[in-house]
Amino acid sequence: MKLYFETSNFPWSPERYHYAAEQMMLTLFPGERPEYPEGPPPKVLSGEGNAVVFTLRRGEKQTSVSALVFRNQERFDGVRRFPSEELDRPPEAVYHTVQHALKLAFYKAGTALLGVKPPWGALTGVRPVKLPTRSLLAGKTPKQAQAELEKAYFVTPDRAKLAVDCAIASVEVQRSLRPREVSLYIGIPFCPTRCAYCSFVSADVGRTLKLVEPYVEGLLREVEETGRVLREAGLSVLSFYMGGGTPTTLSADQLDRLLSRCEACLPLENCAEYTVEAGRPDTITREKLEVLKAHQIGRISINPQTFQPHVLQAIGRAHTIGDVPAAYQLARDVGFSSVNMDLIAGLPQDSFEGFRDSLDQVLAMAPENITVHTLALKKGSALMQGETRLPNGEETSMMLNLSRERLTANGYIPYYLYRQKYMSGALENVGWTKPGTESLYNIVMMEELHTVVSLGAGGVTKLIGNGTLLRLTNPKYPQEYLANLDKALEQKKEIQAFYRL
Repeated sequence: MKLYFETSNFPWSPERYHYAAEQMMLTLFPGERPEYPEGPPPKVLSGEGNAVVFTLRRGEKQTSVSALVFRNQERFDGVRRFPSEELDRPPEAVYHTVQHALKLAFYKAGTALLGVKPPWGALTGVRPVKLPTRSLLAGKTPKQAQAELEKAYFVTPDRAKLAVDCAIASVEVQRSLRPREVSLYIGIPFCPTRCAYCSFVSADVGRTLKLVEPYVEGLLREVEETGRVLREAGLSVLSFYMGGGTPTTLSADQLDRLLSRCEACLPLENCAEYTVEAGRPDTITREKLEVLKAHQIGRISINPQTFQPHVLQAIGRAHTIGDVPAAYQLARDVGFSSVNMDLIAGLPQDSFEGFRDSLDQVLAMAPENITVHTLALKKGSALMQGETRLPNGEETSMMLNLSRERLTANGYIPYYLYRQKYMSGALENVGWTKPGTESLYNIVMMEELHTVVSLGAGGVTKLIGNGTLLRLTNPKYPQEYLANLDKALEQKKEIQAFYRL
């Protein structure tokens, strides 16, 4: 889709508004990619099959931002107005006012053309819960926060309520946090096989077996240095999370060594939650679970994604349907009282009926947490390399609606939520929980409530405090991580510098 900006009246360069335009474009026209032709827009665009022209006009009292959309020989205009005096505010405030108006103008024109409205309305971005959280912290009621989402952003009532319910959990955690607490993430970027939808930093362990032991040794060094830095900065770990990839791709001995080093070096004295993503049921053994249990791990994930054999085959998972309940029962036998299970709506070869059956089978096991993801088509995933049948946005939406109804009826409540680019139906991922078993880490990480220190390949540390967010990035892939480990360790000193601010 060609995006044109009438540049004469826009504050600063139009490039500052490209991201806002692209976000709304992805929401309304998910199959499109942005183009920015050089020069001003043509005077006649009726022949353009796919274009948007953005214009800003300042009047004495009112300023208007318009989006004129040309598509399939039709044209639709959307306009958003605000008081002109808002353009005289500080630069960042002006930017936010203009980019918000631009998105709403584009939304009005796009929905008029399409004849349908996205479930999240004009709300873009990964973290829709932040808006109602801000409203609740300002003293507004949940009903008022929901009304704001519906009126200001055209979010549907069911999605607005979902966001507010998650905001209530976020506010409760935010009010409980204490200064100089952080959370900690350790990434294990190995899996038995690589899933077709996966774009994360992960590798088939069969192809990279020789890297696993050196990677563990590298992590041991990073754990030791991180522990030293955190203690010297006077920081303590509130929640501990080991994810991946699939952490239980490691052997029992490797898990034991890594967790022992964590206990010896990290400031875990006041840690309230320990989670490990066991994830793939074909990596779970009694020996590994007993190691986790011996090291205070209280919460694990066992993620079926689907209970349809042909869908498992389509996504490249080698385990069987029966492996999931067997691993789940084994976890219960070992003594785990908090288990999360993931399902994905919109997987290749799946159907509404198939997803319903998968949901029923998860509910029958009654794990404490159930996370329902929406398939996101991402660069780097195998699904982007070939052709396969995917449920359309409408069918995927039916899956999400069913999950919301069934989970609510079975006593689960939503507690965290996020969105991604290129999600089927412009929908969402939601974590559901039995009351009182929420994952603390998921909330603080997703809502950016405090610092999360990340270790391992692809780890992104987010230092948060005093209105500042600073990212420290580890090398992305295991080979790069090992080759540049000394630099990654040296970078940890920036944590101390940040907390001296």
